[in-house]
Amino acid sequence: MLAEIFSAYDLIIVLVVVLLVFGGTQLPKLARSLGSASHEFKKGIEEGAEGEAGDVATPEPGAKADSDGTANPKG
Repeated sequence: MLAEIFSAYDLIIVLVVVLLVFGGTQLPKLARSLGSASHEFKKGIEEGAEGEAGDVATPEPGAKADSDGTANPKG
């Protein structure tokens, strides 16, 4: 899909412009920070999905239900 939008020539031009703007010494730092940000984002998505699965409330044993049907552990 990306090849349909950009040709190889376009990508080379973009890479040269990025190299000129950021410089050769900044590119590894930029790539490293983008990689770590991507890793943290994926980690957060996975933790969020695990947290949603565990959000189902289960009443405690021996808890009485209130008039609205929710569990009341105090009595």
